Amino acid sequence: MRPLLIATSNKGKITEISESLIGIPHEIITPSSIGFSDPPPDETGDTFAANAMQKAIYYYELGKVPTVADDSGILIDAIAGELGIHTRRWGAGADASDAEWIDYFLKRMQKEKNRKARFVCNLAFIDDEGLPHTFEGVCEGSITEELEADYLPGLPISACFRPDGFNQVYSAMSVEEKNAISHRGKAVAALRSHLIV
Repeated sequence: MRPLLIATSNKGKITEISESLIGIPHEIITPSSIGFSDPPPDETGDTFAANAMQKAIYYYELGKVPTVADDSGILIDAIAGELGIHTRRWGAGADASDAEWIDYFLKRMQKEKNRKARFVCNLAFIDDEGLPHTFEGVCEGSITEELEADYLPGLPISACFRPDGFNQVYSAMSVEEKNAISHRGKAVAALRSHLIV
């Protein structure tokens, strides 16, 4: 079975992507599982697509195996321009724990009446021949006023983002439910279709 490198150290992303790719003709590997210990490249792009491709190329060059990298974040109408590609590094800082990040975020959102938001995920895939491909998923929803479930490690906002048309936040959903409608689930479904053709 050919390897497929998921180019991230974020356990939440690894879990979500791996679960959505069960049954593909590839063995899922991660940087740590094959001994890569170098830090990921700095994200210098100005779009999710640019950052995802930057990471995919970096890890493909290291491993010379098909590689998928994710860049994702949340866009919130009330605080437009504050998050996006800077979601994880925003507010409490890049080194903030999940608890510190979500605490800062919820305090920042307290005064906001417009709670509309959308998650965006861009996956960059470098295939066996070194050719790039991109896949995007978007999920519209809103930010709850408080945490409504435990959050997934590395994905604290999953406990206060409720997709449109649903009564539960991301992290309260079953894996199957979430993967069917989430931003990352949609992007990975497109990648999966590409891989099994």
